[in-house]
Formats: sequence, C-alpha cells, structure tokens
Amino acid sequence: MNTEDIWNSFLSKIKSKVSLMTYNYIFNDMKLYSYDNSNIKIIIPDNQLLLQNINKNYGSIIEDILNDITNDTCEIEYIFEKDVDKLESKKESKTVIQEEESGDFIENDLSNYKYNSNFNPKYTFDTFVVGEANKLAYGTALAVAQNPGKLYNPYFLYAKSGLGKTHLMHAIGNYIVTHSDKKVLYITAEQFTNDYRAIINNKNKNGNNISYLEAFRNKYRNVDVLMIDDIQFLESKTKTQIEFTNTFNSLHDNDKQIIIASDTSINDYKYLEDRLKTRFRWGLTESINPPEFELRRNIIKNKIMINNFDLTLSEEIIDYIANNCGSDIRNLENAVLRIVAYKAAFNIPEITLEIAQDALQEYVNTPIYRVNSVAKIIDVVAKYFGLDASMIKGKMKKKNIADARAITMYLCRVLTEESLERIGLEIGGRDHSTVIYSYEKISNELKTNLKLQEEIKILKDKLCE
Repeated sequence: MNTEDIWNSFLSKIKSKVSLMTYNYIFNDMKLYSYDNSNIKIIIPDNQLLLQNINKNYGSIIEDILNDITNDTCEIEYIFEKDVDKLESKKESKTVIQEEESGDFIENDLSNYKYNSNFNPKYTFDTFVVGEANKLAYGTALAVAQNPGKLYNPYFLYAKSGLGKTHLMHAIGNYIVTHSDKKVLYITAEQFTNDYRAIINNKNKNGNNISYLEAFRNKYRNVDVLMIDDIQFLESKTKTQIEFTNTFNSLHDNDKQIIIASDTSINDYKYLEDRLKTRFRWGLTESINPPEFELRRNIIKNKIMINNFDLTLSEEIIDYIANNCGSDIRNLENAVLRIVAYKAAFNIPEITLEIAQDALQEYVNTPIYRVNSVAKIIDVVAKYFGLDASMIKGKMKKKNIADARAITMYLCRVLTEESLERIGLEIGGRDHSTVIYSYEKISNELKTNLKLQEEIKILKDKLCE
C-alpha cells in the first residue's frame, strides 16, 4: 500500500469518527509525508497550538487508525510545513545503496535484523482491563509471558478486531523483554511472506539464493520467542506455509516459544495446510469474547484514568457510551476521545448527558439512548422479587429464582438490542439457546397468565422510570 492509499484510507476512517467541524479544523490540511520502517511523518500547518491539540486529544485515535491500516505498530512524527524543505535536503544528501539486482539488500536486511521488536509501551498487562469476557485469555497470556517455551507452546490467540488481541500480544512481548534477555521477534504473517518472496525473487534473477535463505532462516529461527500476528494471511500461500511449518518445527523442537494471533479460530481456516492446523493445536488455543456491559464501563473509565484526561463523566454518561458505542474496545476508547475533544474545542466546563449525546451523535450505533441494559434489568427484577442479583446470575434452580431469571431474559430480549449470546453471557454465562427458551416460555405464559402480565407491566414501568 503506497502513501497515497494509506492517507486516503486514513481520511475516510477519521471522517467517520469526528465531527465535520473537527475534521475541517484538525485533519483537512494534514498530509502524509512518508511511511518507512514503521515510522510515519505527517505534515501539519505551522501552528504550535494545533500541534498541542493533536497530541493531547487526537494522538491515540490517529495512531490506532494508522496502525490498523498499515497492520503495523507505528511511531508518528508531526512536521510543520516550514520544515519540509529541510527534510527534502536531508533526503537528497543521504546516500542510499541498494543493489537490488545482486540481492545484497535482502541479505543485509535479514542478517542485521534487530530483535526485541518495538512493542507499544502502553500495551502492558497492567493497562489491560479484565472482565468476564477476557479474563481467561488474560490469565493464559500472562502465564505464557512468565514461562516462555515451557507452558502452552504454541499459544494461539484469536479474536475479532478491536477486542484486545493486539494489546495482549504486545503485553506478552513487553513482559518478556523487561523480565529477561530473550530474543523476541514480533512480526506479521505478511512480513514473513514478503521476506520469503524476496528470496524466491532473488533466486529467479540470479539463480542462487543459498546465502539469502540462510539469512532468512537465521532471522526467524535464531530467536527465543517468535510472535506472529494475523496468521490468516498465510491462507492459500502454499510455499510460504511449507517454510513456516519448517520454522515452526525448528523452534518447537528447541523449546522456543511460539505465539500466534488470528482474527478467527483454527477450525474456520479452509485453505491452511492440515499439518499447520495440527501444530497450532499442540499447545493452547484461547479466544477473546466481546466485552460484557460492566467490562465496557471499566474500559471507558480506564481510558480516562491512564491518559489523565481532564474529564469527569457521570455514571449515566458512562452507561450511555457503554450501551451505544458497540462492543469494540477501539470504538469505546474513541468515543471517550470524541468527548475530550468536544470539551476542549468548545471550552465546556462540565459534560452532561445531553452534551455527550451531541458529541457522539455521528458515532453511536443508534441516535436513541437505550435506557436499559442487561445489568439494570437484572437489578430491577431482583429487587422486585426480593432476591439478590447474584441469584439471578447463579445456578440455583428454586422455582421463584428460576422464574425471575426467565423473566429477566425475556425483558432483556424485549427491551435491549443485545445479542442472545451477550444476554446469556451477562446472566451467568448461559448459552443463547437458554435465552431463547426462556423468552418463548414467558411469551407463551403471557397469553393466559394474568398475574404474569401484571408483573411484566410493573417491571417495564420501573425500567422506564
């Protein structure tokens, strides 16, 4: 992807996440100068206050979007327009020797590779917000980091984009680098493929690639920990899969830790070699589920705290964001950034629910504020029937508790837009079929049970207060 494509993609994404006023004031006059070796240079107008505003309020969202587009962990540098000529002069005076025809650049690039990749220092185990949906993945990732090569090898982690997979990968890397002198290599499957293709292309040009193949293998096998992200990129790339299998075997046979990340489970791969899928199952496979309501709330609070934002949000506003901005962690964090920027842009002393709704009107899933959440419905139903909320989420099968639990599931299905899976998860980790059964049971009983009709009416009234 060239710089023009990267920047066009960035502008398209950022336009959907900020107001038109913010886009025109902050981003419209920006330009991408270069993207090279995970370093991105962005040109901005000669305005020191603008730079301060970008760093304070938009740095994280810019970084997240560009990392997502480039599939890289980028260092971003902002350059004033007045300094561009100086950069051009340096570029012209710098002698760059790349003997592409001889293939020397391949050998130099691979043999001089620096290990202990630049992990994002913000992504640690301490800054990872733990909840029911991700506590198992967190625990196993920490165990792998503490005992690389000895426990859960390979470690296969999968999750949809935006659920914390990259955070955990970087947390593992940061932990190992900080607590040991092990060589850690963090790359994407695309980088692995490109390195291997460079060797093949060199052979086609010069008829000999033995030294370059040796350099390639030294890079990927002379490590203590190999972390490879987006493994799904290897699908349908038969030759690269064979080389990766050999790399995998070499590392595993020598008790070197292999950590693999993917956006889908092993079983969902149609064009990945069976021998690779078998090897991935040798160790531990773990997934990260979408965050439940309480975890979404904690993620929002954590974003404010770790960034020291000058922002105080009421529980009502936090509930609004958690309910309306999806279950993607990036979306939740970006919603907070939107409010921070809105507060700064209009010099607002205190954020109210109405102001938050206005700031996020182009961002939320629906313009209507969903008053009810699964957590709120559990609480209201429990109080009405004289129970503790933990009883509804628990396993007790006494009739009064089971009936209250069924009513809770029915109301969640009727009064929220949460999925069946999410409702079941928040009500004690039950599966979607249990939610469907309870919903249908209450629906059928409502046709003839006058007492139940009255109870449901009272509960709905309480939930609308």
